[in-house]
Amino acid sequence: MKLEKLVSQLRVPTKGKIDLAKDYDPGFTAGYDKDDLDPEKLLKEAIEELAEYQEKLYAENRQALLVVIQAMDAAGKDSAIAHVFSGINPAGFQVTSFKSPSAEELDHDYLWRCNKALPERGRIGIFNRSHYEEVLAVRVHPNFLPPQRLPARTLGDGLWKQRFEEINNWEKYLVNQGIEIIKIYLNLSKEEQREQQLERIDTPEKNWKFNAADIEERKYWDEYMKAFDDVFENTSTPWAPWYIIPADKRWFTRLALAAVIGEKLREMDPKFPKMAEKDRPKMLEARASLMAEGK
Repeated sequence: MKLEKLVSQLRVPTKGKIDLAKDYDPGFTAGYDKDDLDPEKLLKEAIEELAEYQEKLYAENRQALLVVIQAMDAAGKDSAIAHVFSGINPAGFQVTSFKSPSAEELDHDYLWRCNKALPERGRIGIFNRSHYEEVLAVRVHPNFLPPQRLPARTLGDGLWKQRFEEINNWEKYLVNQGIEIIKIYLNLSKEEQREQQLERIDTPEKNWKFNAADIEERKYWDEYMKAFDDVFENTSTPWAPWYIIPADKRWFTRLALAAVIGEKLREMDPKFPKMAEKDRPKMLEARASLMAEGK
């Protein structure tokens, strides 16, 4: 499997109409069957490469990578993150999961809590859900909007276009500051979501994952798909592209996620810093001292 070619297939165009239901197959596996490959071996190799780049990124301390992950319930976000980043040094890695906004967060602008969670230079940050909830969940559920207490002049049909513009500008600003961004949508089919929810109900060890609110949210599937189409059309930019990763086959999802992140890190090309010539004599002096201790 050529992972580099796969990445280009998954990238959302920056122009044109997007029809998620029509043009993106949740069961897509790039023509491969699990039996044709050794997905565990491929993933292990990809994880090792991510670890190498993450070490360089941390040592360089000039850039950061923000990975935004969005999905419908039961798409496997948590398990995908756990598998793909299993080899990463925790010192250079952070995950932020965004829930319903708190009272404090509602007293600020909608990007405030995301700004607080941005990765520091040298780190990889994951947003498990993100600022995109503000043009997805809030759009599907208009009753989420009044608690934000927005100025009346900003409300109406133009609000979503305004937010798309604000998000694009904010992401462009972050990239200009050295925080590179890739955005991932795990594309789960409604049928596979049903199977995953049933498994949570029927498997005692997974009962803790069950949330009755997730079943209620299924009723809004079509509305969410339309909202995602609009998000992809308006916010997949050259500086912060979207990638639609099929999520019905977990083995493929993890490979594809690792491939997308790996390509971005190769593009960022972090390097170990070189020692300044003025500091080299001190290092050589330290080496001589350490060698002398062993005599």
